[in-house]
Amino acid sequence: MSGAHTDLHAERGALRGEHAGRSRDPVIRIADIAWLEFDKPDLVRAEAFARAFGFGVALRSPQELHLRGTEAGAACVILRRGPRTRFAGAAFRAADEVDVLRLSDKLGVPVQRLPEPIGGLSVQLTDPSGNAVKVVAGMHELPAYPSQAPQVANTGCGDARINATVRPPRVPARVQRLGHLVLQSTTYRRTLDWYLDTLGMLVSDFLFFPGQRDRGPAMSFIRCDLGSVPADHHTLALALGPADRYVHSAYEVCDLDALAAGGEYLHDRGYVRSWGIGRHIQGSQLFDYWRDPDGFLVEHFADGDKFDNSLEPGWAPFTASGLAQWGPPATSDFLDTSPRAARHQLTSMLTALRHDNEFDLNRLIGLLKVAAS
Repeated sequence: MSGAHTDLHAERGALRGEHAGRSRDPVIRIADIAWLEFDKPDLVRAEAFARAFGFGVALRSPQELHLRGTEAGAACVILRRGPRTRFAGAAFRAADEVDVLRLSDKLGVPVQRLPEPIGGLSVQLTDPSGNAVKVVAGMHELPAYPSQAPQVANTGCGDARINATVRPPRVPARVQRLGHLVLQSTTYRRTLDWYLDTLGMLVSDFLFFPGQRDRGPAMSFIRCDLGSVPADHHTLALALGPADRYVHSAYEVCDLDALAAGGEYLHDRGYVRSWGIGRHIQGSQLFDYWRDPDGFLVEHFADGDKFDNSLEPGWAPFTASGLAQWGPPATSDFLDTSPRAARHQLTSMLTALRHDNEFDLNRLIGLLKVAAS
C-alpha cells in the first residue's frame, strides 16, 4: 500500500512485492507482552537499581525477585539468582487459556502450569534466534498500586493550572508497566516471520540499511493485533545484527516530568544514562535510556503511539540520526560502538560472518553505515 504513511509516522509505505508485515493465518493473536525473565548474580544490587528506576516488588525470596508496575496484572520482570547476568526469555499474554491450548495442539508442545505465585497456564516455545518464549494466560492478578499523577499543564490551547505551580520531586519515576522488548538476531527475517505467523503480531514500521532497500528490511517494530482496539506502536522490535541478543526493554511512566525527575534521581545515585532525553520517530515515545549495574539497557518512556490493525507498515532508512525527532545525538554507548563494546562487537561480527545466517558482508557494511549516518 504505497504512500499509506505519508505525513503520518514514517517516510512512506511499501513498494510492490515487499514484506506485508502480517501473517495471513496466524496460529493465535497475543494480547500483550506479559513479563521478561533475567538471571542475575546479585539480587540485592539488582533490587536497589530496580527501586531507583521505579519498580515495585511483588515477591522476594533468596532465589527470585519479581518486579511490578503500578498497573494491575502480573509482575513485569522476574529476576532469578544465577552465575552470570543474562536475558532468559520473554512471556507474552494470550487472549485467554483457549489460545494457550490451541498453540499446544498446533505446535505439539505440552501445556504447563506456572508456579503458584504467578498462577495460570503456559506453553514454552523457542523462536528461531534461540530466545525462550512463553505464551501465558490465567495468571493471578496483582492489584493496582497508586501511580504518579501527570502534571497539569498550561498550554496555548488553555490554562488548566491556576494559582498553582509545577514542582515535580526528584523521586523514582514510578513504572506503570512493561511496554516493549528489543532483540537483535542473525536470522532476522526468519525470526520476524515466526512472531507474525505464531503470535499474530503486525509490523508498524520497517527500517532498511542505507542503500539496501532491495535486500529487504533490517529492523521491524511489531505490535499486537487487537483488531479495532488500538495497541502500542511496538511490543517487540527486531533488528538484524551480528549476534542473537537482548538489546533493551522499555517501561512506561506517566509523563515527561516523571521521566526527567526520575532520571535526576538515578543520576544522583551514580547510575549511568546511556542516551536521552528525547522523542523517537518510530513510535513517537519520549525516551530516556539507562544502564543497570550489570550493563543491561533499560528505558523509561511516555506518550507513545497507538495503532489499530487497519494501518499498513511504514518504510524508512535505518540511520542513527533518524532514531529521534529531537534530543541529543545517539551516543556510542547506546549504539554499542563505544570502546567498552568494541571488542565484543568485533568478535560477534567475525563469528557471524563465518556462519550461514542473514548477516553477511554486505549487511555488515550496511550496519556500519547506520552508526555513521
